[in-house]
Amino acid sequence: MILSVLFWVCLVVLFYTYAGYALLLWLFVGVKKLLAQPENSPESNGYEPEICLFVTAFNEKDYVDQKVKNAFALDYPKEKIQYVWVTDGSDDGSPEMLKQIEGLEVYHQPQRRGKTHAINRGMKFVKAPIVIFSDSNTVLGKQSIREIVKCFNIPKVGCVAGEKRIVQKDTEAAAGAGEGLYWKMESWIKRKDWELNSAVGAVGELFAIRTELFEEVEPDTLLDDFIISLRIARRGYKIAYAPNAYAEETASFNVKEELKRKVRIAAGGIQTIMRLKGLLNPFKNGILSWQYFSHKVLRWAVAPPVLFLFFIINLLLVVSSANWNWGNFYALSLYMQVLCYLMAAFGWYFENRKLRMKMLFVPYYFVMINYASVLGILRYVKGHQSVNWEKSKRAG
Repeated sequence: MILSVLFWVCLVVLFYTYAGYALLLWLFVGVKKLLAQPENSPESNGYEPEICLFVTAFNEKDYVDQKVKNAFALDYPKEKIQYVWVTDGSDDGSPEMLKQIEGLEVYHQPQRRGKTHAINRGMKFVKAPIVIFSDSNTVLGKQSIREIVKCFNIPKVGCVAGEKRIVQKDTEAAAGAGEGLYWKMESWIKRKDWELNSAVGAVGELFAIRTELFEEVEPDTLLDDFIISLRIARRGYKIAYAPNAYAEETASFNVKEELKRKVRIAAGGIQTIMRLKGLLNPFKNGILSWQYFSHKVLRWAVAPPVLFLFFIINLLLVVSSANWNWGNFYALSLYMQVLCYLMAAFGWYFENRKLRMKMLFVPYYFVMINYASVLGILRYVKGHQSVNWEKSKRAG
């Protein structure tokens, strides 16, 4: 009886996290459009404020030329753009390269203190009322600045999230095939979040904020983009989503590289949840609390361990009942899970042998990112306990 209850609880959690929330968003947005005029449809109306294009870089010499050319080619009055580059710790010659380019403000320091410190330091030099953050290894769409600025024409908008697009190739590895599909789904959910109320966070490849709303970020922050954007949302402002403002980025070179990145993101997700506990208060944040819990908390902290626990519970249920017939729902559920894990295993096998079978890469990527999330949770817990242990020793 206990196993049955746990089975259904896990099933409901997983269904809601990966499908149910998206379905509810689609339904609520549809109802909203029927009952009221869309209020989250910005118009430019000739609005052209000064903006700052802000880039942090660490040893990105290979991308400097591409990024600078892309920045200068964006469709927006050049005299209204402040180009700021912050290069903490770079020793590959990129600061010297950047300083030779007319029109750039380059703020370099030889000590490597991380991206978060670079953002905190660089923001002191921003003069424009709107600052647009972008990674050095991304290429922005030509209309990206205009699409972002258009959203700030809505007074309640304090942050604008751009769209991350993965550049895919026919000979792509599992990381690219799975990552591309993941970001297409993520973009759809973000669009519906914004159409309903507010997007939930932004990605560092491309997002913008009203400069006056910036709050210094703790130096040990893992996901500076989420912390910055969600703290603005916590203050009652909306995070707009501008899908036509996009940053193109190549996929991770391989799954091992992507796994390391996802572990860091997962650990940063747990860190974000702990630092922004107030966002879970629906009496203060309204619909945003439901969106944040459904879109981020469940996916970062709950669903990954539940996914693997679900398989164990399902297996125990079938073994204890000794009913392996296809007509038994528990047995059918177990067989479907085994099939998915087998496809993921074959995807791993073929990936390691450089054989491209994209049909197997999607289940492989899905299992991989959830496995990475579990590792990220463990990494955060271990690191948090280590910090507390060091503090208790010093206190003693």
